Amino acid sequence: MAEDEKKKGKPLEGSKKKVVKDKPVKKSAGPAKKKKVKKREKKEPEKPPKTEVTSEEIFEEEEEEKKKTPKNLYQYVQDAWKNPSESYVKELQRTRMIEWRRGPSFARIDKPTRIDRARNLGYKAKQGYVMVRARVRRGGLRKRTIKGGRRAKRKGMTKITMAKSIRRIAEERTAKRYPNLEVLNSYWVGDDGRYKYYEVIMVDPHHPVIKSDPKINWICEPAHKGRVHRGLTSSGKKGRGHRHKGKDAQKVRPSVKSHHRKGK
Repeated sequence: MAEDEKKKGKPLEGSKKKVVKDKPVKKSAGPAKKKKVKKREKKEPEKPPKTEVTSEEIFEEEEEEKKKTPKNLYQYVQDAWKNPSESYVKELQRTRMIEWRRGPSFARIDKPTRIDRARNLGYKAKQGYVMVRARVRRGGLRKRTIKGGRRAKRKGMTKITMAKSIRRIAEERTAKRYPNLEVLNSYWVGDDGRYKYYEVIMVDPHHPVIKSDPKINWICEPAHKGRVHRGLTSSGKKGRGHRHKGKDAQKVRPSVKSHHRKGK
């Protein structure tokens, strides 16, 4: 019986020892782990890969836009005269140069050769307007060699330039041939190995049609008499430095001469 009680864990009679029952050991759970909450990331729309735009593609797009808008007659003529050697003007210029070289220096014509340029500068197909084609020599002012004894620096062969442009000279010479007309403006029409050709737009200030036109009758006033010889045309103002205002142009007005030639 005693053996059975030992097996069951009961204390024997007369023994002082107490038998302690084994308690189940609780495992320490440790610090509480936080659950990781995954944030939902916003899906951005996929961007197409960047491609470099070349200048040729931009140029092609501009041309396509221009093709959509219809052109008028003046725009076609203007495009042709921008590069005469690459358009139909090249074929016409060869025959024109032969005729113009054999003709007079100042020839009156019925219609302008460049209708787009003439209209931009004030020409109108009405009474009182006259078109004149002027021929002026081209090239620099290089002089012949001097055989006399002096320094090469004082020969005065090169670096001699004119105070006036060739276009301005063409306008002044045309005004002398037609003293009853006033020069409105001019433009380039061609050149060859020896000459340059300009078409000069002239106005008759005494014509009744010009006097009754409010857009051009300002030229009938006496203040505009001989305007080309006083540098009041477009090319004249350019040669006098009147295309600029403000800084670096203080000594140009009213004239270069009034400021002791310091304006240019």
